[in-house]
Amino acid sequence: MVSRQAQRRLNKEYKAITANPPPYIIAKPNDENILEWHYVITGPPKTPYENGQYHGVLRFPLDYPFKPPSISIITPNGRFSCNTRLCLSMSDYHPDTWNPTWSVLTILTGLLSFMTGNEQTTGSISTTDSVKVKLAAESIKYNTYESTRFAAIFPELLAQNKADILAAEAEKQEQALLMASASKQSSGALEAADLDPEDRARLLVQQEDVKPRNFPITVVGVLLAAVCALYAYIS
Repeated sequence: MVSRQAQRRLNKEYKAITANPPPYIIAKPNDENILEWHYVITGPPKTPYENGQYHGVLRFPLDYPFKPPSISIITPNGRFSCNTRLCLSMSDYHPDTWNPTWSVLTILTGLLSFMTGNEQTTGSISTTDSVKVKLAAESIKYNTYESTRFAAIFPELLAQNKADILAAEAEKQEQALLMASASKQSSGALEAADLDPEDRARLLVQQEDVKPRNFPITVVGVLLAAVCALYAYIS
């Protein structure tokens, strides 16, 4: 059973995070278990994780804050193994280095800093930046459509993700249509440009001939109609 001190401390930390949300970090306890916290880290700019959305879990001991939590990440990211305890100085791998004054915010800020670095530890993996960029681009869809825990803990984020995905797909389709239209127009212009000078001149003459041909026919028709009308009137 969770201690009163842990209960008070975690409630206090949740109020502090809610009142002053830190950049790139969202965190909240499970409604059914205050010792289980879920976090979402947004990949910072100018990193391979930019615009990525990374969901993970902190599991606190009964006697928190005197012992550190375990840390794991759920969303594929290219930096850490998924659903694996991570060995960090503020995790349960190192209770000897834990400081009771550290908080949820301290832990997640440290995790974000470690994530954007290159240092290796238990639970970390090595991948190229291109892999990390690809996983960052796929992370929102993963959380939205493949992670039931994300949907249960973050319903507001889930709804926002779905709206963003639909908007991005609509914009992609619109761009594809614009590119197809531009390509078609460019193709038509190139076909005329590809003609040799003699054919191009012949084409221009034909286009010019079409315009005046209708004019004499129209004038003659009008004159004939006028003559017929005058003849009928005189008769």
